[in-house]
Amino acid sequence: MRSGNPSLKTEAFENFKGAGTERKMTIQGTVNKTFILLLLLLVTFVYSWNQFVTSPNSVLPLILVGAIGGLIVGLITVFVPKISPFTAPVYALLQGLFLGAISAQYEVQYGGIVFQAVLITIGVLLSLLLVYKSGLIKVTQNFRMGVAAATGAIFLVYVISFIGGFFGFEIPFLHESSPIGIGISVIIVIVAALNLVLDFDFIENAAHKQVPKYFEWYGAFGLLVTLVWLYLEILRLLSKIRSR
Repeated sequence: MRSGNPSLKTEAFENFKGAGTERKMTIQGTVNKTFILLLLLLVTFVYSWNQFVTSPNSVLPLILVGAIGGLIVGLITVFVPKISPFTAPVYALLQGLFLGAISAQYEVQYGGIVFQAVLITIGVLLSLLLVYKSGLIKVTQNFRMGVAAATGAIFLVYVISFIGGFFGFEIPFLHESSPIGIGISVIIVIVAALNLVLDFDFIENAAHKQVPKYFEWYGAFGLLVTLVWLYLEILRLLSKIRSR
């Protein structure tokens, strides 16, 4: 049982399988926690968005705090799942700051793009959940390995692109709105979406293994990580299409 999402590691759940007599993780509990995290993210999203509207030059600190702070809190959550009831809400608030300012910038350039991206993200989430629950997609070991490998490759490409930016090096087509650039974004969106399927499977299996209750927050955190990534990639894809 493995997810392409690095925040949902097999070992995190296996180490606690059927442990103790404390309250156990449930799927419904994880769903509830996910909604809570999304609401928290929405609060700071709206705040950051409004800050950009009133003073565009003042949002850079919000972007940096949201991005860097979110990364740090996310890594802490990955390595210490037991504190996820505290760190997952903080992560959601920080990501809201980052996404709100970034989304507002896209909206200024391409009116209506954020609403489209949100609708598509929700549509992908619900569609894949339906497909997963219906059994049309079988989460086999090869499927997990393939999505995990693709996710790792994309992450590596982004790291190389980020570092290369300091030295004037750019990965061809990655940020371009050419047909090839759009095609690359489509592939990345598909990989991000398939991570949702792995997350669903991972959370379901974890609940069946009766891991401790606090893993509901950890599972919700992992799902939020994927949703944030998917939303950003859809936003980038739409911006490439609109810029042509």
